[in-house]
Amino acid sequence: MNKLRIGIVGLGNMGMEHAKYLIENQVKNAQLTAVSDISLERLKQVAEQWGSDVQRFESYEALFKSGTVDAVMLCTPHYDHPRLAIEAFTCGLHVLVEKPAGVYTRQVKEMNEAAAASGKIYGIMYNQRTNPLYLKLRELISSGELGEIRRTNWIITNWYRSQAYYNSSRWRATWAGEGGGVLINQAPHQLDLWQWTTGLMPKRIRAFCAFGKDRDIEVENEVTAYVEYENGATGVFVTSTHETPGTNRFEITGDRGKIVIEDDKMTFWRLRQLEPEFNRDNTSAFAQPECWKFDIPVAASVTQHLEITRNWTEAILQGTPLLAPGEDGIKGLTLSNAMLLSTWTDNWVELPIDEDLFYDKLQEKIRLSTKAIR
Repeated sequence: MNKLRIGIVGLGNMGMEHAKYLIENQVKNAQLTAVSDISLERLKQVAEQWGSDVQRFESYEALFKSGTVDAVMLCTPHYDHPRLAIEAFTCGLHVLVEKPAGVYTRQVKEMNEAAAASGKIYGIMYNQRTNPLYLKLRELISSGELGEIRRTNWIITNWYRSQAYYNSSRWRATWAGEGGGVLINQAPHQLDLWQWTTGLMPKRIRAFCAFGKDRDIEVENEVTAYVEYENGATGVFVTSTHETPGTNRFEITGDRGKIVIEDDKMTFWRLRQLEPEFNRDNTSAFAQPECWKFDIPVAASVTQHLEITRNWTEAILQGTPLLAPGEDGIKGLTLSNAMLLSTWTDNWVELPIDEDLFYDKLQEKIRLSTKAIR
């Protein structure tokens, strides 16, 4: 295969964004050859903009079986991602799925199994993994520069959404339409980066979610979660969509210092001596280890969605390792499912979660919904 023929399923905001850079030939050795959408009006607009070079299909099934594509990008509503991916693998297609991987881990596990059985390249649009800040953070932690992690703390509250945003579509902020709120729609990138950069998944979670706080919606729009890790470290994750001005601050403490990412900058307070060693040898009541403060240089930001698509294309054509393997999507989703389940049961949730219990609780929310039904 010299050139990858790509199809896009779903021409909403993200689908059109991906289509634009493919049409402009910004991905080497890749070509947008087909699209599908349930909106005939949107398909008509595609015909007017791009002509006959891009074939149009009214159903994803027709696109999958058309022979016009080698790989597909899935940009549909959350619930559809696993089902469509599994069908695409069955048709022998490579898959790049938009975030989140799905709504509940049970269905995402099935998608991961189908991907493994197919032998096809399976990626997820975790575009924040291309952000030089988080690449550098992951490098510093994995190299041991920060030492053993003791605490993580991420406050990500700059997701402000007004009531007008929620009113813009009937499916928004509903259990049936999106399957959740800020955890499934706005914060999946941070939930992924939280575990990807540190290399740690919690062993248990206690969360407190507020549903429809200061907004006429039924899903969570404020979350405070406390986690515990196997090594004894702890963490806090705070997110919301109803407060402004918001904050985006990620702080990680190890036994060799502290790293903070805020305002697109990284600062490293590095201890000259490991804290356990200092503590062992120190005899002065109020002494502290010597600490050096560094502003860590980070490369300029890149076009993140484009970079993930380029990497996925190179993985298919050249065998380049994936920066965001699709199988990783279940990790961040496990965290969001656990936070909701902890709130619904008013208790700690051990990882791995009880997938059947989460599914049953979600279905109950959908049945009792007074909002739009998908």
